[in-house]
Amino acid sequence: MNLPNALAYSHTLLSECVGPGDTVVDATVGNGHDTLFLANLVGHSGRVIGFDIQPAALQETQTQLNLTGLAPQVSLHAMGHEHVGEFLTAETQVAGAIFNLGYLPGGDKSLITHPSTTLTAVKALLDHLHRGGRVILVVYSGHPGGLTERDAVLDFCQQLPQKSYQVLQYGFINQIHHPPFLLAIERR
Repeated sequence: MNLPNALAYSHTLLSECVGPGDTVVDATVGNGHDTLFLANLVGHSGRVIGFDIQPAALQETQTQLNLTGLAPQVSLHAMGHEHVGEFLTAETQVAGAIFNLGYLPGGDKSLITHPSTTLTAVKALLDHLHRGGRVILVVYSGHPGGLTERDAVLDFCQQLPQKSYQVLQYGFINQIHHPPFLLAIERR
């Protein structure tokens, strides 16, 4: 058995803290794999809120949700994840969230996530994260702008108060070409 890569491990970490009836966020819908995974975890009584700026990604994800019967518990938004706070009321408790930072594989490589919008979204989610909830960031940095975002996200996570959060960094360190790694922020 091989060690799981960052993306596979993200699903393990989310499955440990997300269950039926929960509210979760897919901050970067992309190809929809995480959206469908989360929709299965929360079931028909839960809620998945998804964001992406690429209409084609949202259309493909909506098609997959319709085909699998998971559409009722998912709302997709054609906007950046920095708007997540607009969709969370004061009472909303978030069990989990996932970000895949970088660009959509097979998509336009000039459309990337940015440190300012990513950190705005993460901060909004932390305000609503319940105890034991997790915000997962899968960090891809091998593209123009990727190292800047990586450094900003790492710096932010390292400064989170240990009394309130645990932050895990997981990734392979002996691979070439900036392998992706995972950051998991868990509320204590």
